[in-house]
Amino acid sequence: MAMIVTPESLFRILADITRLRAILLMQSQGELCVCELTHALDTIQPKISRHLAVLRAQDIVLDRRAGQWVYYRLNPDLPDWARTVIEATAAEVLKAAPFREDHAALRNMPNRPGTRSIT
Repeated sequence: MAMIVTPESLFRILADITRLRAILLMQSQGELCVCELTHALDTIQPKISRHLAVLRAQDIVLDRRAGQWVYYRLNPDLPDWARTVIEATAAEVLKAAPFREDHAALRNMPNRPGTRSIT
């Protein structure tokens, strides 16, 4: 089944600051577990999970379970135009708050799950 991401659906997704921050972290880091997103965004797990469910329902992200952890990454089958929008947004905002702080928090996260490969 073909993915249907429209400009309207993508921009609605990106209009929410929590989803935007999560997407930009995944764009730069590859794959992140819920605990990493919770820590980096300083947000409770139910809120992160709710936003990730929206992203998953719109085919923006994919998930995979590894034991007790659930990892999320941008869908590699996103249309080129959608990936370009996300990459251009990241290039412009990652030096500004709150995006800069999200990356710093993730870098400084204690007990962060080990390096993972995307499969």
